[in-house]
Amino acid sequence: MADLPRKAAARTARLAALPLGYAGRTAVGFGRRMGGAPAETVLSEIQQRTAEQLFRTLGELKGGAMKFGQVLSVLESALPEEVAGPYREQLTRLQDDAPPMPTQTVRDQLTKDLGADWADRLVWLDGGPTAAASIGQVHRGRWADDREVAVKVQYPGAGDALLSDLRQLARLARTVGPLVPGVDIKPLIAEVQARASDELDYTLEAEAQRAFAAAFRDDPDFVVPDVVEVGESTLVTEWLESPHSLATVIREGSQEERDHYGQLFVRFLFAGPARTGMLHADPHPGNFRILPTEDGRPGRLGVLDFGAVARLDGGGLPEAMGRLIRVAAQADHEQLEQGLREEGFIKDRVRVDPDLLLDYLAPFVEPTKVESFRFTREWMREQFQRINNPREPTYTVALKLNLPPNYMLIHRTWLGAIGVLSQLGAEAPFKAILEEYLPGFADPT
Repeated sequence: MADLPRKAAARTARLAALPLGYAGRTAVGFGRRMGGAPAETVLSEIQQRTAEQLFRTLGELKGGAMKFGQVLSVLESALPEEVAGPYREQLTRLQDDAPPMPTQTVRDQLTKDLGADWADRLVWLDGGPTAAASIGQVHRGRWADDREVAVKVQYPGAGDALLSDLRQLARLARTVGPLVPGVDIKPLIAEVQARASDELDYTLEAEAQRAFAAAFRDDPDFVVPDVVEVGESTLVTEWLESPHSLATVIREGSQEERDHYGQLFVRFLFAGPARTGMLHADPHPGNFRILPTEDGRPGRLGVLDFGAVARLDGGGLPEAMGRLIRVAAQADHEQLEQGLREEGFIKDRVRVDPDLLLDYLAPFVEPTKVESFRFTREWMREQFQRINNPREPTYTVALKLNLPPNYMLIHRTWLGAIGVLSQLGAEAPFKAILEEYLPGFADPT
C-alpha cells in the first residue's frame, strides 16, 4: 500500500475481519477433519493462513495495527512451538519491512515541517525509502555540510490511524485473542496505547536521541546517530551505515554473532539509564543495527529509534529493583515480600505464597544466578507457559500482584529484551552486567 488508509471505517473493517477469518478457517478445517484429513495437517494450515492474514493486515495498515504486530513479534519466542513455527516468518517480516509511501508525499511533508527552502539544507534525497516502520519511513539524504543523513517522515494521518487502530484492537481484544494462542492480548494493547502520544512526538524523540548520542559519543561498543534537524513530523539524523539489524542475526547469524550482539544489546539497555536517566523502551530487533569490523567479524552495535523511552524518576533504574532481584536470587522470602510491598507490587491485605512468588519471578531471576546464562526459545516458552497457564499454581500470583506505574515500561522492556535474547539464542554474563549497571543488585558485602 502506498499510503496509510485514512478512512476509519475501512481500517475498522479490516481489523474486525481478522477474528471472522479465523473462525471461517476453523469451520472449514472442522469439515475437512470430518472428511478424513489428518488433524495435524489441518491445524498447521489454519495457523499458517491465520498468521498470513493477521500480520499482512497489521503490516499493510501500519499505524497502531503494525505497532501491535511489532510488539507481538518481540514475544514470538514465548509462543508454543506448534503455533510459533507457522507464525515465525510472518512475525519477523514486521521487524524490518513495510510498504512505502510515494516520494511526492514525502516531499510535501518536508515542506510542511522544514519550510519551503528545505532543499537548500537537504541537498539530496533518495527517491525510495531505506526502511519503514509503524508510523513513518526513512530515506537516505545528504545535508548541506556533506553529512550523510537519515530522514524519517511520518505517514500522513499517522496519529489518527495509530489511535483509531488501538481503540479498535482494544475492543476486539477478546475475539483477536485466539489468533495468537498463549498471549494475553488486552494488556499488550493497553501498554501500546499508553505510550502512543510519545511516539508521535518527533520533538520529544529528538530530545531523547540527542541525550543518548552525547552519552555514547566515541563509545567503543555502541553508536547512536546525532540529531541534525527536527520538525513536527520529520526527524533528520546522522546516517548509520549498517548492513543488517538484529532481526538478520536472529534469522541467520552464527553463534559468535548471536552471543556478541546479544551481550551488547543487554549492556546498552542497562547502560542507557545509568548514563542518560532514560531507558530505551523499544527492544524491537529492527532498532538495533550490526556494525561488523573491516574483516567481517562482529563489531559495534548501532541503536536507532528513540520514540519510546522511559524517563526515569531519580535519573536511573530504581535501586529497589536491583535489590529485589538480588534477594529473590538468594531465595530470601521475607526480604522479598517486604520489599515488594514497600514498592507497591503487593498491596495491603493481599497474601501471596512465598514459593509461588519466587517461581513467578524466575524469568527475571534465573539468568542472574549463574556467571553466564544461555537464553533459548525453549527456556522462554517454558517460563511463559508456566506463568500464563491458568492450570498452573504460579498463574494465581499474577492475579495478586500490582504493577506500579513507574515500573510499567521497565517491566515491558525487560520482558521484550528477554524475548529478543531468546530468539537470538544468546549466551551472556547477565549477572556481571547487572552488577555493573543495575543499582542495588551488587551484593553490598
